[in-house]
Amino acid sequence: LETAATISAATLFSSRFGWAAGEHKINKIGVQLYTVRDLMKEDFDGTIAKVAQVGYKEVEFAGYFGHTAQQVKDILQKNGLTAPSTHVQYDELDEKFPSVIEFSKTVGMDYVICPWIPEELRKSPDIWKQASEKFNKCGEQTKKAGMQFGYHNHWFEFLPTNGVLPYDALLKNCDPNLVKMEMDLCWAVAAGADPVKYFEKYPGRFPLVHVKDLKTKPKISSGGPQNYGDTVDLTEVGSGIIDWKRIFAHS
Repeated sequence: LETAATISAATLFSSRFGWAAGEHKINKIGVQLYTVRDLMKEDFDGTIAKVAQVGYKEVEFAGYFGHTAQQVKDILQKNGLTAPSTHVQYDELDEKFPSVIEFSKTVGMDYVICPWIPEELRKSPDIWKQASEKFNKCGEQTKKAGMQFGYHNHWFEFLPTNGVLPYDALLKNCDPNLVKMEMDLCWAVAAGADPVKYFEKYPGRFPLVHVKDLKTKPKISSGGPQNYGDTVDLTEVGSGIIDWKRIFAHS
């Protein structure tokens, strides 16, 4: 955070876009703490404090590095931050999920997001059907706890599998009230998808988004050792190839 070199391509997200009258203005911008995960490992408290000093008001977690829910809550309060959402791995959505809900609720989160389905699991022909069923069950549990479940995409959800886009399958098979989408606008565009068309076709399904930019459009495939957060193609938002004015105008 002290220099640009310490940041591995910032991933921003916004929950609850709020436009001022006559202006396209985002009133709440947060940072996905995965961006500074290496610093978090070394200095959890200090890194969160620096994020607040930069001016962010919200953060999204991607791991707690051994801290308890109460410790996380206290650190956030100390720095004037809130954490509306967290990322939880796919293997934590079964027997571990009740404890995930309890932890998230203690911290004060509104959203529990699954950010990724491992490549090995994606080789199964029924994975997207299985994922939809699992997500709906998680959505039922989070709803009872007063929270919302959601899914964050990468690029592979927009590559056809048996003639169907996995992202479209998720939107079709997931209950719209139980499962929301945190669209990663960068990866959607990288895969050739149009976020605006999804906003128009599925209104109300996208309460959160990830915002990051690309210098060039990368070559993508359904699998392989592709970096999904550290590629050199990432750049500061607004200095790349993504048409943010068009996307934000359709929030």
